[in-house]
Amino acid sequence: MTRHCHRCGWNWTFRDLPGRSETCPQCRADLRVCLNCQHYAHNYANQCRDSRAEPVGDKEAANFCEYFDFVRRTWSGAKGNDREDAARSALKSLLGD
Repeated sequence: MTRHCHRCGWNWTFRDLPGRSETCPQCRADLRVCLNCQHYAHNYANQCRDSRAEPVGDKEAANFCEYFDFVRRTWSGAKGNDREDAARSALKSLLGD
């Protein structure tokens, strides 16, 4: 289990948590984001398990959440949204692309 960028999988090897302005050196994605937090859960209210945290609109943008804790997980590659991908392919076939 490692700490890594949610977008490209670059390993965060430092002991401390990333600051609000820190970005991934490979893909330039913000690192202190909801998608990198252990409290992030897609099926919870405001997509956060911690009820004390204030709602964050953009889960991929750096924020000031004081409950941020960089999640340790196994990198499995960038995940797409299956519903979104299906909708896009249906739209493309409808429009003849």
